[in-house]
Amino acid sequence: MNVITDFDPWKSKLCTCPKKYSFSPYTGCYHGCIYCYVTYIPNFGFVRPKKDLISRLRRDLSKIENNALISMSNSSDPYPPMEKDFKLTRKALMMLSSANLRILILTKSDIVKRDADLLSKMKAAVSITITTLESDKAGKMEPNAPDPIKRLKALKYLKSSGIPVILRLDPILPLLTEEDVEEVLEKCKFVDHVVTSTLKIKPIIYKRIIKVFPELKHPYKELYFVKGEKIGGSYYLPLSLRKKILEKVRKVCNELGLSVAFCREGISFNAVSCDGSHLTTKDFNTKR
Repeated sequence: MNVITDFDPWKSKLCTCPKKYSFSPYTGCYHGCIYCYVTYIPNFGFVRPKKDLISRLRRDLSKIENNALISMSNSSDPYPPMEKDFKLTRKALMMLSSANLRILILTKSDIVKRDADLLSKMKAAVSITITTLESDKAGKMEPNAPDPIKRLKALKYLKSSGIPVILRLDPILPLLTEEDVEEVLEKCKFVDHVVTSTLKIKPIIYKRIIKVFPELKHPYKELYFVKGEKIGGSYYLPLSLRKKILEKVRKVCNELGLSVAFCREGISFNAVSCDGSHLTTKDFNTKR
């Protein structure tokens, strides 16, 4: 296939995702998040529509298996500001709605509300990332992304429209956003699932973070490069600290009655799926 590709998170031994496909209507991302892991893509900050997207998607849909799971999008947000005019993601959703497929939307944008009319009729769920509800802090970490309050309102709107919603509390940045976890979860206690993980870094991500938060230079060097461990191509926090942070999330979620899972952490969870893809199944949709 061409624009629909196999989801393969670098063949990570810690990935617990079910079999799924990736589909991105755009290349590049507008948000400018300092913790972003996919800026290796050339001109990543320059968002552009994929050439001949609709005709290429049409060809791929003729080949994909029945009831396949498609994740939109794992690298480039499917709702950049230009989507308001281009409507590429909406056009793609209209095509996907006529196929017997399951759709998992991943975004930081509140533009997704526009497509509630389509998503409410599909086997679809929407995952929105909120790392903190503090606008000033979010503005430094995710400078071009919509304010987190707008994202929170988008989650509520989609939920009220009958669409399964997922809070992606990801990543949790030690010494920076771990203090915000309880507030975010309390405000999002209406969601159907929570996906979370701790910050994983590479040297280039470390440089971006300490440029904005210079006070983290020495603590992060110690936590990641001295005491942490390298798994695949990324540096992780020490396992004991990861467990401490994530167990706090699990505890709060349990108190709120929320399903929760961890992304590429090597720590067990009891949810049906790590990414919330179980919410796209026919069984879940018929029970709403």
